[in-house]
Amino acid sequence: MDYIELSIEFETLNPWREVTLSSLAEAGFESFVETAEGLDCYITKPTYSKDMLSILDSFKEHIKSFEVNTIKDKNWNAEWETNFDPVFVEDKLAIVAPFHTDSYEQQLIVKIQPQMSFGTGHHQTTWLASKKLFNLDVKGKRILDMGTGTGVLAIIADKLGADYVFAPDIDEWSFNNANENVELNGCSKIEVALGGDELLEGKQFDIIIANINKNILIQHYPVYAKALVSGGIMLNSGFFTTDKNDLVEEAEKNGFVFESIESKDEWAMLEFIKK
Repeated sequence: MDYIELSIEFETLNPWREVTLSSLAEAGFESFVETAEGLDCYITKPTYSKDMLSILDSFKEHIKSFEVNTIKDKNWNAEWETNFDPVFVEDKLAIVAPFHTDSYEQQLIVKIQPQMSFGTGHHQTTWLASKKLFNLDVKGKRILDMGTGTGVLAIIADKLGADYVFAPDIDEWSFNNANENVELNGCSKIEVALGGDELLEGKQFDIIIANINKNILIQHYPVYAKALVSGGIMLNSGFFTTDKNDLVEEAEKNGFVFESIESKDEWAMLEFIKK
């Protein structure tokens, strides 16, 4: 299948490359390659619409130029593999692909098949959430990884001793990729599911991880409050440090107590406790 390649060169690279990537991913772009000057973005030709370029208007003062080209069909997994480097979370975690053959000294090794799904660990928000899981008492807990993507956070939780991990995603590509990665890592406590908040009815969790954008988080706080046990922990990421006050205000309306914030390159992760 032919793809559309959107190549963007930025006047101000950080944090606007990541901001643009996140917005284009929400719009339907499937894969991204960071370049020295900017970002190359890919979407199947039948899915693409010129109207999607209006997203760039929000960041136009930070964009030097952009170009749209049609790319003829190629082995996209092979192309993606050439740009997939291991991710290291301090001495705790190495996120690698099956084709990486080096030995690693990190405490935990997670293998992710890089098939263009979001959440390989390269993004700051996934990195922050991954690190935080090592500082929580995960063993024996019931965990929700909402919008699981590649399943990387669910896999980390499983390997750290979680009793059960529910990993839903509304995207069928992510659902299939997460299932593949769960099998690749030999995880037995993860249930991957296709769908959204409607799948949480009747379920209770000790820890909720939601690495999703700000507006979706605010909209779904009532659902997360119902699904989290009293005294349970909620981790939210997928937004900027400047969004903290808005998220804390809305979370507190739904019975959550703000505990801490951690950040990386202006991206943030918030920790809450359910009253």
